[in-house]
Amino acid sequence: MPRNLFRPESDEPFRLSRSKIDLFLNCPKCFYLDLRLGIERPAGFPFSLNSAVDALLKKEFDLYRKKNLPHPLMEKHGIEAVPFDHPALNEWRDARRAGITYLHPGTNFNVTGGIDDVWINPRQELLIVDYKATAKNAEVSLDADWQIGYKRQMEIYQWLFRKNNFQVSPVGYFVYVNGRADREVFDNKLEFIAKIIPYLGDDSWIDGTITAARKCLEGKELPLSSENCEYCRYAENYRRYH
Repeated sequence: MPRNLFRPESDEPFRLSRSKIDLFLNCPKCFYLDLRLGIERPAGFPFSLNSAVDALLKKEFDLYRKKNLPHPLMEKHGIEAVPFDHPALNEWRDARRAGITYLHPGTNFNVTGGIDDVWINPRQELLIVDYKATAKNAEVSLDADWQIGYKRQMEIYQWLFRKNNFQVSPVGYFVYVNGRADREVFDNKLEFIAKIIPYLGDDSWIDGTITAARKCLEGKELPLSSENCEYCRYAENYRRYH
């Protein structure tokens, strides 16, 4: 399958995923190498367990979607909403081939994102929902510095739905499940503690970032690396000692 490479002279809309926007914010040089020159960062290990949890959560919430009823976890956290039933839901969830999209007029970028879920409240506002899975002793939260990526992810999804003319609540939700390691035995099952964490999004940064990403890709020279980019630091050290 041919790479989705940016060509400054092309008039065709260029597909820019939510994850690539995050890549640009993390390191402009890696972003340029990837989308302009076709040199991707080395792939990480697949999180197969997280993918399984994600798939099962979708199936579970879909059962309540069909009944137009709130999931018990939503009731437990006092969230007045039900899973949103829309014919395009499976398309919105397909990050690789579809997703929810918006053609950004200032850059000709077709911005895309693949969501986990959408709920709707009595005011007919959509609530964007993202599933997260982990396994640690501490209670889950959104307090770590590296979780800025989670927050940007939520804000881009909110922005995409607004651009598609949906009424979207500024508050989104993370369904965060934490695998328990305090059981006496494994017994062929892994138990989780589920928690819903609200997050007040702010998408005011997105338009300017997309414009800056276009300017970056139009450049004729490699941009500077981010000071915190481990990939660029590794590449630089490799060149230095080989």
